Amino acid sequence: MPLAISNKPANRESRLAPTLTPTFGSAYSALEINAYIAIRDQLLDEAERLHTTAKLASTALANDFVEGCLKPGRPPYEAQSLPESDAARERKRCEAVRERLTELRENQA
Repeated sequence: MPLAISNKPANRESRLAPTLTPTFGSAYSALEINAYIAIRDQLLDEAERLHTTAKLASTALANDFVEGCLKPGRPPYEAQSLPESDAARERKRCEAVRERLTELRENQA
């Protein structure tokens, strides 16, 4: 039996568009931000082992990106941010990473 397909735009749109709620994306956003943090930490581990200019630069770029992700979201995107307590802790970690990269650069010369 062939599958009946409706050509009504409203039906097609309702199947494709997610339902927007105040917390839409919050779990996914937190997971994504935490993935960026994990990538930054992996790059830092590699930079501490290799001490190459390229690795230090990519770690600094990743750290800057993570720091940008930690800013509080503006309306209507507030739910797509980390909770402030987690974000504050990670901002301190970003500062520590920045200081460590400075040390590694100084030791590289």
